[in-house]
Amino acid sequence: MLYSTTPASDKRAALRARLASGELLRLPGAFNPLSARLIEERGFEGVYVSGAALSADLGLPDIGLTTLTEVAGRARQIARVTELPVLVDADTGFGEPMNVARTVQEMEDAGVAGLHIEDQVNPKRCGHLDGKEVVGLDLAVRRIRAAVDGRRDPNLLIMARTDVRGVSGLADAQDRARALVDAGADAIFPEAMATLKEFAAMREAVDVPILANMTEFGKSDLFTVDQLRSVGVNLVIWPVSLLRLAMGAALRGLETLESEGTLTARLGEMQHRADLYDLIDYAGYSRFDEDVFGFTVSRD
Repeated sequence: MLYSTTPASDKRAALRARLASGELLRLPGAFNPLSARLIEERGFEGVYVSGAALSADLGLPDIGLTTLTEVAGRARQIARVTELPVLVDADTGFGEPMNVARTVQEMEDAGVAGLHIEDQVNPKRCGHLDGKEVVGLDLAVRRIRAAVDGRRDPNLLIMARTDVRGVSGLADAQDRARALVDAGADAIFPEAMATLKEFAAMREAVDVPILANMTEFGKSDLFTVDQLRSVGVNLVIWPVSLLRLAMGAALRGLETLESEGTLTARLGEMQHRADLYDLIDYAGYSRFDEDVFGFTVSRD
């Protein structure tokens, strides 16, 4: 009932332990707190909060228009309703290195287990768009050092995302990843890898966990979990998938409503009221309410 009973520090330690075990962790993207609950219910290992999904949910393109306050606020809403660790997209850190340090502390306070900082110029753009630009190595390294220095909980996962592959090629992406690990990054997010061999090359380049982004309609083929596991990937995200599925279903529902004047034909596609009530634990709230307000009046 209400919010997670697992302290954020415990979620961070659990994420670290599972990554150290070598298993592959699956983190579907939650676009709101309710979808995070569903991810947990279905037995996934973590929840991802995507900057692209958040900006789209606000009706904005993913070009660096969202603010630290908006992203930290949504991350807090999601992290507090699930027992799972939450990894959040912190874009470029919302400013220069000092801003990155503040971003880390705001995300810590939001209860997330980890975040990633990227090496695009600020403002950034979606990693699967053409025309990306990355900052020089010096600034990219200073962002990660600032993130590490700003961290108060040593178990908070600081992940470095690099977009260099789409700008100057795989070899440069490998070199950038090594430098970011040397700067203190706990994990690497190599964006827009084209093939499994490229993921394998990034795995060989660094000795920290690496993440695969399986976003639809992007630069990467949609590899299976087993395929990614076979080349040493440690975390997989599907950042916008649930939002895309939900919006696709919403569009089809509106088309049916427009053409038929009723949604009777779509009832089988909807989450049943009983399932929704189970997901948000109506019964738990009812028991709590009865315990607090239930009483009898003594006649003595």
